Amino acid sequence: MYRTSIEQDYPDVVAALSLWWDNPEAQTRRSQRVALVPRLFFQHFTDTTLIVRHEDRLVAFLIGFLSQSRPDEAYIHFVGVEPRHQGRGIGADLYERFFAVIRENRRRKVLAITTGSQAFHRRLGFTVSDSIGNYDGQGGVHVTFSREL
Repeated sequence: MYRTSIEQDYPDVVAALSLWWDNPEAQTRRSQRVALVPRLFFQHFTDTTLIVRHEDRLVAFLIGFLSQSRPDEAYIHFVGVEPRHQGRGIGADLYERFFAVIRENRRRKVLAITTGSQAFHRRLGFTVSDSIGNYDGQGGVHVTFSREL
């Protein structure tokens, strides 16, 4: 079942940040991932944070928001799909549902930043805007994407 988020979804999403990224390197960054997903998204951005549940179990989520500073833009902040459900189109469907929300709010551009999943974003029609080293002060290179709707 797809729906917008409620605050009670927060603990399940935080738990998923550990469970769904299970390689040893990713585990060392768990606290960094949790810091990127504060409860406020589940309090103040519920109309643009999307949840997928199956049999009352979290399967996927997309955290996004409408930019307050750039009235034509929206931003996809964090997305996760349970590994057993990957490859079934759930992530792409979440993006399409977010695009619908954007259109309803008269936004024409969506942005995303990632260290991975570049092929996924390209398949969805995103183009690379830039590559930025040390984007969030944690080292590494982040790739910024944009897509006109």
